[in-house]
Amino acid sequence: MKQTITEKIFSDHVGAQVYAGEIVESKIDMVIGNDITTPISIRQFEKSGAAHLANPDGLAIVMDHYIPTKDIASANQAKISREFAYKHNLKNFFDEKDMGIEHALIPEKGLVVSGDVIIGADSHTCTHGALGAFSTGMGSTDIAYAMITGKNWFKVPKSIKVVLKGRLGEHIYGKDLILKLISMIGVDGALYKALEFCGDIQNIDMDSRFSMCNMAIEAGAKSGIIAADEITKQFLKDKNLRAEPKYFYSDEDAFYERTVEIDMSALEPMVAYPFLPSNGKTITQAVADELKIDQAFIGSCTNGRLSDLRIAAEILKGKKVAKKTRLIITPATQKIYKAAEHEGLIDIFIDAGAVVSNPTCGACLGGYMGILGANERCVSTTNRNFVGRMGDRTSEVYLANSAVVAASAIAGKITDPRE
Repeated sequence: MKQTITEKIFSDHVGAQVYAGEIVESKIDMVIGNDITTPISIRQFEKSGAAHLANPDGLAIVMDHYIPTKDIASANQAKISREFAYKHNLKNFFDEKDMGIEHALIPEKGLVVSGDVIIGADSHTCTHGALGAFSTGMGSTDIAYAMITGKNWFKVPKSIKVVLKGRLGEHIYGKDLILKLISMIGVDGALYKALEFCGDIQNIDMDSRFSMCNMAIEAGAKSGIIAADEITKQFLKDKNLRAEPKYFYSDEDAFYERTVEIDMSALEPMVAYPFLPSNGKTITQAVADELKIDQAFIGSCTNGRLSDLRIAAEILKGKKVAKKTRLIITPATQKIYKAAEHEGLIDIFIDAGAVVSNPTCGACLGGYMGILGANERCVSTTNRNFVGRMGDRTSEVYLANSAVVAASAIAGKITDPRE
């Protein structure tokens, strides 16, 4: 019987041919935690009586949500992870000294490779499927189980095939593709399924692929995945990889629950209106709605990569942020920050009137570094626009790509960057 890439990855890890719907116990290649979720896992790990990690080099703790800490509570929370990391002499512990948003930093460090099974106590762990791995978010107690045993239980998900055709137009990116898909199938359209992106995938760059898989969870998916190709291999080539990649590909006549097709050449930049990522409209519709904004935000694990900063800088160069609008830019890692500085992008941002922050998830989850006040409106490259997501419950978040956000910051209202 033919298999999907997801079924093949699990078969490789289990040591037997398995298919969608089967319950399996699989070896975990990389466990990822952060400063918010890891302390819960640590408490469960210690409560179990475990003295040693099953796979110390297969655990990465990334301090990214409230780092540098914003208050006493977050400082004490971070202290738990730090002390645990020092106690176990963790090789892959990333704090202020080498910081970044986990789902940008982990691939940058070469800690995830094609063919892996990866779990993290963060729903956007599905980002790493862009490298041809099975990657998913799980609860903190599930993470503790993996820390103790090196394994975890899964129901092998069925797959939905997303066939992409053609090429993306000017200022249209992976963010627009995933927003379009979610608007088509809904926030539960892929519930506990693997969203497998294929077709003319060679026309989509690596950063866009990360954005697409990152937001698979917003369609309810267990994972997003893209089979490795030359673009993937080139991305991995210059990394100090944790392990040798294993490349798996779906069989031509493998079973898919459904197939969805998207004509990339017909796509416009997309804007997801409050209060769901599925509430997607075209930029033409958004412009017609005359949506004035108080804040524009570029960053997060979805769109804080160097390509996003380059896109924004191209639009912002020589311009000024609108008088009544704030623009916050958060590079996803220190390496990205340094590259942006080297290329002169940071100067462009500051000269335009933007504020550039350290790498952090803070604004995205309404934690700090960009919280919205009552009735404020923000256009953002983040991944969620639920009620109160970035601050006050009466505030509104509109999701868009980096070009839309940069152009909107200049205009003071949601704007088409192609104009």
